[in-house]
Amino acid sequence: MILLITFAFLAGVVTILSPCILPILPIILSSTIGGQNTGKSRPMGVVIGFILSFTFFTLFLSTIVRLSGISADVLRFVSVFIIAGFGLSLLIPKFQVLLERLFSKLAGFIPSSQNRTGFGGGLLIGFSVGLLWTPCVGPILASVISLAITGTVTFDAFLITLAYSLGTAIPMFLIILGGQNTLRRVPWLLANTANIQKLFGILMIITAIGIYNNVDRQFQTFILEKFPQYGLGLTKFEDNKTIKNQLKKMSGNEIDISDIGKPKAPEIIPGGVWFNSKPLTLEQLKGKVVIIDFWTYTCINCQRTFPYLRQWWEKYKDKGLVIIGVHSPEFEFEKSERNVAQAIKDFKLPYPIVQDNNFDTWRAYNNRYWPAKYIIDKEGYIRYTHFGEGAYDESEKVIQELLKETGAKDVTLNINNPNYQTYAKTAEIYLGSTRSEINNNISFDGEWKVMSEYANPQKGAKLNLTFEAKEVFLVMKNSGKPSRIKVYIDNKMQYFGEDNKNGIVTIDSDRLYKLINLPSPGRYLLRLEFEDGGAQLFAFTFG
Repeated sequence: MILLITFAFLAGVVTILSPCILPILPIILSSTIGGQNTGKSRPMGVVIGFILSFTFFTLFLSTIVRLSGISADVLRFVSVFIIAGFGLSLLIPKFQVLLERLFSKLAGFIPSSQNRTGFGGGLLIGFSVGLLWTPCVGPILASVISLAITGTVTFDAFLITLAYSLGTAIPMFLIILGGQNTLRRVPWLLANTANIQKLFGILMIITAIGIYNNVDRQFQTFILEKFPQYGLGLTKFEDNKTIKNQLKKMSGNEIDISDIGKPKAPEIIPGGVWFNSKPLTLEQLKGKVVIIDFWTYTCINCQRTFPYLRQWWEKYKDKGLVIIGVHSPEFEFEKSERNVAQAIKDFKLPYPIVQDNNFDTWRAYNNRYWPAKYIIDKEGYIRYTHFGEGAYDESEKVIQELLKETGAKDVTLNINNPNYQTYAKTAEIYLGSTRSEINNNISFDGEWKVMSEYANPQKGAKLNLTFEAKEVFLVMKNSGKPSRIKVYIDNKMQYFGEDNKNGIVTIDSDRLYKLINLPSPGRYLLRLEFEDGGAQLFAFTFG
């Protein structure tokens, strides 16, 4: 754990050099103004506000959105509004007076006007920056975020996030102090402080407007296109075997649960909608063999397990096997009962399925993966687990052995599960601001609006992606009416793909789309051209 905390701290320090941080730097630099007469109070306010905000929202934003119904985009807008307000206060003295009065009402615990423009003002700026901060996260913080989206926040996750924010805050603090010292020591700057203040005010307002309109994302793309090696490898030191093992340990799945005896299977938490069955409990299923399958319908890895689950259901349902699919959604639109019902119909899933929108059953099993299978014996004990794809023959042998324990006859049937071969060497890519990572293989042209979960290209926008795989999948939905995308591979319109008709993909529902299915694997350039502004892009996966 100490190793993870140390690496999280170092990852935070180097993040300040990443291209996706550059659009935030004007706000940090602007904090040098207004603090030169208050020493270190304003810089301290900025970094403390940032540390508190970034740590809190990283860990609890998903929970806040779920409980309050307020979207993350609304909270982001509030932060942009605060940044713009501070810019106006630097530009217009009368507005600064109004801002001080607001502070006196909302922050009466701050003793003086000087502190309201010093520490207090810095605190509010830092708090806003913490919510706007979209770091180029590596494996460590990405694992913490994956815990947070399920509502699972551990003390270890808190320490790691805090260490990351502390690491980021140190260079931020030094930048602000450096700016203050420069203002004090250069006579010309000192003599023109009022004009510099107005200049920084304009800069903050422009930055706020740019972030609101997602210009920051376009700026990041420009930097990566012009300087493809910039920022490359900043988080590579996290990507080693030792760190990966520590991350698995943090997730609670560093060992197969079957290796620690026969733990009692947690009960399915009631409250979710059931499909293909009335509500079931493990207590009433004692005497049978039960598979608990955690899945979500846009997950390609989950989809590739469906043929095996359907086959096991047909072969063993009359011999005492029960399969219960627990649908734990990765994206907000996957919580829709109608969407889940349509997915069950499309994938021809005949066994009982329950919605787990609040991740209650997921947390009860301390689960971390899609897909994940827990095989439970007749007494209600977990006897075998498997996370991800594969191990189909081994899983079916376990099913047969546990059915024999129930007294079932003729269960030693032939096992001949086909294996799906993946050629993907490109990792999953998220396009929303909350989970986006530094990726020099992707670039954006035209106007884009980037929300917390998805990216929304406007009419005429383009996306370029270099990938190494045979298949390309993209989770998408539309904004109310069908949306169209042109698909090119190596600058030629590409027709291969289940959802690709003559080089055109029509987004008519909220699901995973198969864009490309090439004759052979290799390294290719994918280009998507958007004919309208209705597409919402969530995540790429590859096969």
